[in-house]
Amino acid sequence: MRALFAALFALGLAAPAAAQTTTRVGIIPVLGVAPILVVDKEGWAKEAGLDLKFTTFESGPLMIQALASGTLDIYVAGVAPLGVARSKGIDIRVVTSTAVEEMTVAAGAKLSPWFKAGVTGAQALKDFHAGTGKAARLATQPPGSVPHTTLVHWLTQVIKADKADYEVVPMGIDATQQALLTGAVDGATIREPTDTIVQQRNPNIRIVALGGEMFPNQPGTVVAISGAFLTKNADAVQKLVNALVKADALIHTDPKRVAPAVEAALGKGIVDAATIEKALASPASKFAADPRLIMDATAKMQTFQVSIGTLEKDVPLDGLFDPSFYVKATAR
Repeated sequence: MRALFAALFALGLAAPAAAQTTTRVGIIPVLGVAPILVVDKEGWAKEAGLDLKFTTFESGPLMIQALASGTLDIYVAGVAPLGVARSKGIDIRVVTSTAVEEMTVAAGAKLSPWFKAGVTGAQALKDFHAGTGKAARLATQPPGSVPHTTLVHWLTQVIKADKADYEVVPMGIDATQQALLTGAVDGATIREPTDTIVQQRNPNIRIVALGGEMFPNQPGTVVAISGAFLTKNADAVQKLVNALVKADALIHTDPKRVAPAVEAALGKGIVDAATIEKALASPASKFAADPRLIMDATAKMQTFQVSIGTLEKDVPLDGLFDPSFYVKATAR
């Protein structure tokens, strides 16, 4: 009997499966969440002892409600709403960035002809207003989100457009894409893979501002862990961050390999892997895992949010970022 048990154990038949911690992950349907999708597809999350269960949200601010209710362990979305979360007493820690300067400004088919060479953005909006008799309707996500913040920053601080020449229209990510394609809005803040998708479907839609123009070193999608989950699963979180660093490198070196994993989660059977692969290589895609790269820009974004009234007051960021996991991962 002992010999039989030894033989079975050698085959792995008698050894119990490693325990997996069910981990509730909130994501938004943008390319910036690709690293954690790759981690899941490659099996690296399970190697870390985590069974990732994904829920898709239309924006970061909507995900904050789930964090507040304790129904999420990991938040993968824009960093801007996390200042609001901390101001409400929600313990959440950013352990990695995933992408920077994600947001772009897309001009719809009717608006794009007004963005001519040598014409400033403010003048283009003014000319559109004068020529059509209406202010440009620009879709974005809810106030407090990165898309809303960067759009308002671009309009008011970068191109200094006249407020009479535009109207900001908050809506969900999917609704924004459809509204841009159907002409229900004149422009929008979008990010990959939507940039690639809308231009493939309508070549008259143009990207008129990249992320760095909207908000320099624009902080984008991050991976943040709830304090309670982190306290209970610190070793697993370290292994997850190790895997996220590997995923970031894989996205840079082999986008063809990772495209199917991203397509399965974001494509919804409508967008093929080739489109996702093209979006991964787009000028609007800037993957970066080091959370320290966005700390200063996040503070500046938060200060701007206070100035426009989407955040009540500056929140100390010392406790929001925990780069120690990334530092240990890259030291390996």
